[in-house]
Amino acid sequence: MSIEEIHRRVLDSSAILDEVRAEIAKVIVGQDAVVRRLLIGILVNGHVLLEGVPGLAKTLIVSTLAQVFDASFRRIQFTPDLLPADITGTLIYDQRTGEFNPKRGPIFSSFILADEINRAPSKVQSALLEAMQERQVTIGDTTYPLPFPFFVMATQNPIEHEGTYPLPEAQIDRFLMKLRIKYPSFEEERAILDRMVTERELKVRQILRPEALDQMREVISELYMEEKLKEYILHLVQATRFPQRYPRISSMTGLIQYGASPRATIYLARAAKAHAYIKHRGYVIPDDIKEVGKDVLRHRIILSYEAEAEQISTDEIITRIFDEIEVP
Repeated sequence: MSIEEIHRRVLDSSAILDEVRAEIAKVIVGQDAVVRRLLIGILVNGHVLLEGVPGLAKTLIVSTLAQVFDASFRRIQFTPDLLPADITGTLIYDQRTGEFNPKRGPIFSSFILADEINRAPSKVQSALLEAMQERQVTIGDTTYPLPFPFFVMATQNPIEHEGTYPLPEAQIDRFLMKLRIKYPSFEEERAILDRMVTERELKVRQILRPEALDQMREVISELYMEEKLKEYILHLVQATRFPQRYPRISSMTGLIQYGASPRATIYLARAAKAHAYIKHRGYVIPDDIKEVGKDVLRHRIILSYEAEAEQISTDEIITRIFDEIEVP
């Protein structure tokens, strides 16, 4: 298929995403970048970890997305006393029949908000992450597929660490992106105030059927990406592991303990394609990779004690890598 044909297919199938974003904007103010990245996660069948203080409309964003996609939504509040069965479900004994019947948990929804995931112990975190990876849940001896689509947005509170169980690196690596949500600007907060002070319920229209995602994902997989851009992605990820091989960033050798995994390479390419798709292009450009690069890589780099002592953040490391690695 030629680039022109791919581009025409992209234009035809992606136009509706502008309607989706416009509908979400009726409710959500000033979070365009976050909404765009959540759409990328849905389009490439990935999940998103979001870090932000309370009160920044995280629940509202996901519930609004579910309404626009005409899909089910559940919010799960993670607490220290939560059990895996509270998420996945369990077997209930029926005295009348003498049999155990499955009772499905809240995980059997298309859009899941896992609120404060780091407040639950590791067994509970693993139960959710297994469902995210396998798209299925086993209750008793029976395995049940999860709904389509299945999208998880997990949140972490960056300012409270007491009573939390940080996600292990191997588990956090399964998230497509880690986003950092910021406070709204003065003008955005004024718009929020005007919109919410009346307590009038804001409704959105159902724009997309879940079945349309299959066609969109098929088109995204066919987007054209030059070999030079694939090599660019490989160099970016390799630079997080072996900065000494790149003269311009060799001074960062002692700052990174572990670099990004091969999953980062795959996710960065997929996210870049989805970003190009949202922009209605049938081909990937370097700006697509740069736009999503920090969100894909920030939770996959483990800094050394030296970097922490110098108060160097992963975002600073990634910014320097993108600045110094030559763009094709």
